[in-house]
Amino acid sequence: MAAVASAAVGAAPGGAGQILRALLRRKAVLLGLLVLLAILLLAVFGPWLSPYSPSRLSLASRLRPPSGVNILGTDDFGRDVFTRLAVAGRLSLLVGFSVVVVSSLIGVTLGLLAGFFRRLDTPLARLIDAMMAFPDILLAIALVSALGPSVVNVVAALGIVYAPRLARIVRASTLVIRELPYVEAARALGVSTPRIMTRHVLRNLLSPILVQGTFIFASAMLAEAGLSFLGVGVSPSVPTWGTMIAQGRQYLDQAPWILFFPGLAIVLAVLSLQLVGDGLRDLLDPRLAKDI
Repeated sequence: MAAVASAAVGAAPGGAGQILRALLRRKAVLLGLLVLLAILLLAVFGPWLSPYSPSRLSLASRLRPPSGVNILGTDDFGRDVFTRLAVAGRLSLLVGFSVVVVSSLIGVTLGLLAGFFRRLDTPLARLIDAMMAFPDILLAIALVSALGPSVVNVVAALGIVYAPRLARIVRASTLVIRELPYVEAARALGVSTPRIMTRHVLRNLLSPILVQGTFIFASAMLAEAGLSFLGVGVSPSVPTWGTMIAQGRQYLDQAPWILFFPGLAIVLAVLSLQLVGDGLRDLLDPRLAKDI
């Protein structure tokens, strides 16, 4: 935690343009960004480019291998795998981004309150520790089962599950920042507490929040696929990478492409986000930026 806190109070090297150029000089980060861009383009334009509907059934075309007609083949109901893969990519990206937003709102609020106000530190810290005591996927399954299967409920459940990660980082960093001279000077000048928390504390936490956000994005996409695979995520009628894998596992010998392509999409998406997150962490950490 001390390492995270020290990174939070350090200044990022240069402006946004310099940060981007420094990231692009790293081959692993550049590869991750290119893969993310390809997945985003597939999700946005893939369904438009495909002549097939993701829900159109054609039993005469079932289990067709990849060909010029169906470039990624068809599934057990004759639905085009490429079209469903692209539509499922939209949902995965939407869920991942939404979970980052929800978990950031909850985690940053809890972390700021726990780190800035001494009387709230102990109860909120114990709440954060209690939430992190449960395995992520088990807590997510319990919450989604209680709320019901839908995209909104999946986002809400995963947002609650991953909020403690951000809360611990924000709390640890806030404990350091609140004792710095410029915060004490702001207090002496009569600056209001909300203004100190937003202008002087939160602004210095943007770097670790951004880095942790990329890791939560990847974890949320993976968790959503896992929930859909288990049948407790979104409705089974909605194409997701997890449901495609679940439906294709029984045809692994006959039609491995049904399972292979959504599995590959999950691996590439999560790996690319991890590469970008690692690059951001190394760049925005003042102790590591000199190595870039």
